[in-house]
Amino acid sequence: MSGLFKKKHVIRLAALLLLIFIIGGIGGVFFEQYAIPHLSSSVRFSRLPFFKKASESVTVINKTEQITVNEDDSVNKLAQNAANSVVNILSVAIGDDAKIRKVSLAEAQNESASGTGVIVTSDGLITTYRGAILESGARYIVLLSNGSHYEAKLKGIDELTNLAYLKIEASNLPVITFANSDSYYPGKKMVVMGNSFGEYQNRFSAGLLSNADKVFNLDGKTVSSSEKWEGVFETDFNNQKEYVGGPMISYSGELVGIVGSLNIDNNQNYLQIPSNAVRASMESAISGELQERPFLGIYYVPITKEYSLVNDLTRDRGALIYSASGKQGLAILADSPAEKAGLKLNDIIIAINGQEINLSNPLSNKLGEFKKGDQIELLVVRENKEIVVPVSL
Repeated sequence: MSGLFKKKHVIRLAALLLLIFIIGGIGGVFFEQYAIPHLSSSVRFSRLPFFKKASESVTVINKTEQITVNEDDSVNKLAQNAANSVVNILSVAIGDDAKIRKVSLAEAQNESASGTGVIVTSDGLITTYRGAILESGARYIVLLSNGSHYEAKLKGIDELTNLAYLKIEASNLPVITFANSDSYYPGKKMVVMGNSFGEYQNRFSAGLLSNADKVFNLDGKTVSSSEKWEGVFETDFNNQKEYVGGPMISYSGELVGIVGSLNIDNNQNYLQIPSNAVRASMESAISGELQERPFLGIYYVPITKEYSLVNDLTRDRGALIYSASGKQGLAILADSPAEKAGLKLNDIIIAINGQEINLSNPLSNKLGEFKKGDQIELLVVRENKEIVVPVSL
């Protein structure tokens, strides 16, 4: 009996061991193939030495994940905060009756030009491009994202940047966030927004920032003007005329530029005024200094390395006072501060008050930091000699 009992005990023990090995084998496969890779990929467990070691021997073969992204929804979501600050500006042409005639919203929609603007301060300051509104003989009605509308007053036009400013009497308005435009380079994805319909309705377009044209001057001529901003963005957006005055934003929802346009040689050219220029212009509008922009009165060529090499110049940066005809009177305006200071054709301005003039610090932009009546010193190269020219703006 004892022998039979021992035999049964051995059989049971062997069966138990076999069962343990089977279960253990299945468990090992499960943990090796599924549990360990999953736990090793998590932030919490991946830091543990055991899972680091275990994951080194794990090879995942033919793992395919399918991710579906709805681009339209993505653009709409990222632009949502900025979209609330976009407004529709109705410019109502009323001629000499501007001070006495009242216009209803319905009348305005039938007798107006419609453009896009963006709220830049919570107390109702709105900026747009001057081409998006009627500049004179008009009253303005602004439609907001919440369905309300307000009468607006034209606070001023910035001649340096071509930006216009309107003011409505409101508070706690949604404002756009400014980006540092110096941090944006060609190849970045952008979104533009416009609102120029009979009722409030934003439109969107996505594209690429295709170029940062550092020598493009808002005067729209072949030579630069000392009174117009230099340096704009160019993009590949479609139907840009629908977005003039509206914001170009980054994929983080920040303002990178304001859409503008210029007619050059009977062709409409679209551009984006960088947000850093918009911010500086806005500060002048807030302080009431738009009318204090300085005047120098010259036309010039911003010198690049290429221009310097082609024209055999001794300098590869600065502003060359220039006229295609070679006539002084076409490069330096009569009775201007430049003429009174004795500036001459072919002078190269290389610094203002000790700050170098180059593509990153253009002449017109630097001048825009001063006011009428300010005294400045220009460092000028004339006949290969450096001279200091004092100027009263």
